[in-house]
Amino acid sequence: MTFTEPAQTPLALLLLGHGTDPDSERGVDCPGVLPAASDPHLVERAAAAKAALGERVFILGHHYQRDEVIQFADVTGDSFKLARDAAARPDAEFIVFCGVHFMAESADILTGGHQAVVLPDLAAGCSMADMASHQQVVEAWDVLIDAGVADRTIPVTYMNSTAAIKGFTGAHGGTVCTSSNAERAMRWAFEQAGPDGKVLFLPDQHLGRNTAVLDLGIALDECVVFNPLRPDGGLTRQQLQDARVILWRGHCSVHGRFSVQNVDDVRARIPEVNILVHPECQHEVVLKADLVGSTEYIIRAIEAAPAGSSWAVGTELNLVRRLADRYPDKRIVFLEKHVCYCSTMNRIDLPHLVRSLESLASGDVVNRIVVDPTVAANARLALDRMLALT
Repeated sequence: MTFTEPAQTPLALLLLGHGTDPDSERGVDCPGVLPAASDPHLVERAAAAKAALGERVFILGHHYQRDEVIQFADVTGDSFKLARDAAARPDAEFIVFCGVHFMAESADILTGGHQAVVLPDLAAGCSMADMASHQQVVEAWDVLIDAGVADRTIPVTYMNSTAAIKGFTGAHGGTVCTSSNAERAMRWAFEQAGPDGKVLFLPDQHLGRNTAVLDLGIALDECVVFNPLRPDGGLTRQQLQDARVILWRGHCSVHGRFSVQNVDDVRARIPEVNILVHPECQHEVVLKADLVGSTEYIIRAIEAAPAGSSWAVGTELNLVRRLADRYPDKRIVFLEKHVCYCSTMNRIDLPHLVRSLESLASGDVVNRIVVDPTVAANARLALDRMLALT
């Protein structure tokens, strides 16, 4: 399955309400509506602090953020777009990244030393990124060395990884990828590895598998999963030698929830429904979907969708709800019946944003993200390789 441009494809969307009749009229709340901020004056305080800072501050808002935070973002986007937007604003003294930790790290790597990147809540992490620690990857590489395949293996790490993993990838001749350019990155890696080469894909096994099988035509049995919690990754020397793609055993806690049963249930309920999912979803789900693409792709698809069309969307709920509100002429239904927010992304709320902005306005830089210079230099190599592919 390829990532078809939405302008070339009939599109639509659909959001399935939790505890509501999926065939009822629009207007009912989407599932999991977040409560209003506890302090009614927080909006005023955020606006006042941002105004006081003026052009000294640049606020980035990831698509999965709450609306109460997004309203104050100067730009919105996915993780890599936001990091590039930050790098394009060298005059901004403060970059407030409303996302998760690895995103703020990428922004720090790509921005100047005179700029301070701030994460409103340091507990806003990423479960997928945490599934691949630097020590685990170093030990995995030793396993590849022992198996005699490391010298012809190129690492590719997803943007959703820590700076340390990006640094490891850069130091070992690899590149970073996003969900929209994973195919290009993997093709490049195979070119670098040679005719008998392999790719170590970190840390999301589903994006790696979907890209390898559906876009590059690699056989499913040529993809093996390296489990860092098992001796030698749970793989034999022969399995490593025979594999073309070595997938890290990681996944997105949000996109991994969507199942084949979800797809079948929606198709049974909604006539002529189209299924649109993120490539971080399980391989079996992607195979049953009508369209597959990155967060930015999903947004463009919705924009291009004809009025009256119906879609089930398999991605984070904040974004799906926002798209449903923005395009009331289209039926937008969440693919999964139950609430599916990114819990760590939602740690960035209005109280945390207000604290960050008011602290900066008073001269106190709270929760600054600083990447070690050596790690940053190697990570920058991997990021620059990706930029060259774009």
